[in-house]
Amino acid sequence: MNENEKLNDIWTSRWNERYSKEEFAYGEEPNNYLRDQLMKLPVGTILFPAEGEGRNAVFAAKLGWNVVAFDISNEGKNKAMKLAEKNNVTIDYKVGELEKLNFEREQFDAIALIYAHFTANIKSLYHKKFDGFLKKNGTVVFESFSKKHIDYVTANEKVGGPKDIESLFSIDEIKSDFPKYTIIELAEQEIELNEGLYHNGIGSVIRFVGQKK
Repeated sequence: MNENEKLNDIWTSRWNERYSKEEFAYGEEPNNYLRDQLMKLPVGTILFPAEGEGRNAVFAAKLGWNVVAFDISNEGKNKAMKLAEKNNVTIDYKVGELEKLNFEREQFDAIALIYAHFTANIKSLYHKKFDGFLKKNGTVVFESFSKKHIDYVTANEKVGGPKDIESLFSIDEIKSDFPKYTIIELAEQEIELNEGLYHNGIGSVIRFVGQKK
């Protein structure tokens, strides 16, 4: 087993453990920013990477979106399917690493990256792959912790988020990862999170909405 495989196993075990509990780790309600942005968009086909227990994917499905989601955690999928059933919607939820999922070029009208904190060595690569899956004039909706958040999580672990600065984001990184986009919004903001067990308190995030040219 090489180092990447070991790292993947560690990450998979970590998220399976977190999602195996009865309570939803980040709650059953959608992320506030995602909710507000999806309400502005015409429905179509949307991808949710690193979707965990499905709160955002289920919300999109309730709005009428054709929803595809993926994560490395089988436990996350199990919870997401239960949540979808509870809400009488259907989502296409895949388990596995992005390279093995065979998404098609220009398959999606929107991609929602909500706390999709991939490891530092692949996060920009993944963003560029997601760009290829998005149709022309398609939309990226992004909210994740900023590099400043390292100070917030150090002061209050309950707010959650990565504790290594390289896994966090900056405005310049988003501009570099999504260069051929009309920027509708791109800002670093301090916000208060109240999402389930693991996102509670004041944190610093990057918010981005971009339309592919």
